[in-house]
Amino acid sequence: MTTAHPVLRHVAGRLVTSLCLLAGLSFLVFVGVELLPGDPVSSRLGPTATPERIATIRAELGLDRPVLTRYGEWLGGVLHGDLGTSSIGQPVTTLLSSRIGNSALLAGLAIAFLVPLSLGFGVLAAWRRGRTADRVISSGSLLLVSLPEFVVAGFLVLVLAVTLRLLPAVSLVPAGSSPLARPSVLVLPVLSLLLVGLAYATRVIRAAAATTLRAPYIEFLRLSGRSEAEVIRTAVVPSVLPVAVQVWLLTGVSMVGGAVLVEKVFGYPGIGELLVTSVQTGDLPVVQALVLILGAATLTVLVLADLAIIALTPRLRTGGAA
Repeated sequence: MTTAHPVLRHVAGRLVTSLCLLAGLSFLVFVGVELLPGDPVSSRLGPTATPERIATIRAELGLDRPVLTRYGEWLGGVLHGDLGTSSIGQPVTTLLSSRIGNSALLAGLAIAFLVPLSLGFGVLAAWRRGRTADRVISSGSLLLVSLPEFVVAGFLVLVLAVTLRLLPAVSLVPAGSSPLARPSVLVLPVLSLLLVGLAYATRVIRAAAATTLRAPYIEFLRLSGRSEAEVIRTAVVPSVLPVAVQVWLLTGVSMVGGAVLVEKVFGYPGIGELLVTSVQTGDLPVVQALVLILGAATLTVLVLADLAIIALTPRLRTGGAA
């Protein structure tokens, strides 16, 4: 009987662990959202609603039943693609369909710029370590990584929208249309996400590249007559790619989370604005669905990051020791 490849065992173990974590996350999300202050029925009906009317609506929505019973029904619906019904009577899946795409568009555009820029800046800073280019890149990235996305967003609005009037301060998108129909509304939200993510990714890649450049085999390549450009292209970049891919994936997930505040700042029609509004109005099914989706996305990316490291590291891909 053949033994499973170590890589396959590792991947299978990660998948099983992620599924168990997702199951636990679904319970924590449901119960945690239920414990949020406020009553969704009272928020929906307003302060003039009578106790009898509130009790009637709670019974209609099933909120008068035990929480474990409602969790089992909600989980069964999730497994069949039914995320429930919002407090306004609209299916949660319908509410999220376009907004998830809009948020994914923001994160996708930011990552498309993040990948080449972070790799270029990180390797350049490591190659010129201790010199002006390194000091400028490292200082700039340290400043940006210490600022939350909404602060960066507010600064960009002040400079590019209010002072210079180059871009719209609010990302208004007509209902039913795509943000791509008005590309100008994407610039500030994408730039806000990109700058913070770029700062973090650049610092991580710079550290990995600096470690590689100090390795003995890099000095051997130089003594062999290889040019600096060739050393970086054939030795440094392949060495930092496993770390770079991992940080790109994790930064992509953090961008989706950071977009919650950025979208609210710009009024962008994504999941961020919907999540904030749903929490304020007590729309529990929408909050539960959004938090579960973000958690599932994070777990998925962690698995993909592990697979990327294995795929880009021959020693691990062939089952060698870690």
